[in-house]
Amino acid sequence: MPLRFFLIEDDAAVRKMLEKIITENQLGEVVGQAEDGLDVSADQLYSVDVVLIDLLMPGRDGIQTMKKLKEEGFTGQFVMISQVENKEMVGQAYLHGVDTYIQKPINRHEVVAVLKRVAEHISISHSLHSIRQLLQTLDQANTPPSPLQQNKQTQLEQQAQHLLLLLGIAGESGASDLLLIMRWLAEKEKQGQTIHELPPLKELYTELVRQTHAPYDDESAIQKEVRAMEQRIRRIVLQAFTHLSSLGLTDYTNPTFEHFAPRLFDFAEIRRRMKELEAGEKTTKCRINVRKFLTAFYMEIKK
Repeated sequence: MPLRFFLIEDDAAVRKMLEKIITENQLGEVVGQAEDGLDVSADQLYSVDVVLIDLLMPGRDGIQTMKKLKEEGFTGQFVMISQVENKEMVGQAYLHGVDTYIQKPINRHEVVAVLKRVAEHISISHSLHSIRQLLQTLDQANTPPSPLQQNKQTQLEQQAQHLLLLLGIAGESGASDLLLIMRWLAEKEKQGQTIHELPPLKELYTELVRQTHAPYDDESAIQKEVRAMEQRIRRIVLQAFTHLSSLGLTDYTNPTFEHFAPRLFDFAEIRRRMKELEAGEKTTKCRINVRKFLTAFYMEIKK
């Protein structure tokens, strides 16, 4: 799947050059840009895989910006871009989350090579996550389910997969997390709880991560995966939100749009996103209620 990039660079010419290199070499899509880190928050980076960030910027430098975004929950990759040759400063950048480094002045071949390596790393990480989820799912049941239980579980997951396709998010890395949450809701309902009793989302993610991680994993690894799950879920919800808004913008009478937009999201926010898309805005300032989406998604696949 093509990567989604966000550029934080005070030089407009460099931003334009980077976007051209990314587009012409089919490395992905630049979904947003900023000239410094002051006005960038993790909420703007729902759908972003990689942030290309300048080390020295007015207002807030690259290291300060990375620290802020990581504290807010962004778990994507950072690629530092700068002409700074101070080894101590570059070392600090790596300590604070830079995954790799591109030297200025910008060299097309270096940019392509670095971003291809980053894409391979992300692909491998997603594959390992999917494998881990699969192995945990296979280990969860101590006894085989009855034919009736097996049929219900299969039917629930089939409905979930169908809805993922309708919402244009079947290929997202958060799809396996979403299915895990749906299984958790089904189990809680079987125990007599209602799905409206969802715990705070961070508590839910923490419980699921503890279930799916080996018991010897340390707390820092657990919390890192909790933040990663939160980011994947937020991204997949945003993708569904944008997909439905795009359908409505193209055809307001589209049955998928008519049925799911008001059920999964606040319809006023859907209309705002439609206006953003019409204006060509790739990022969004809309508010998205993840809790409502998860509850409504579960209600839909139960039908």
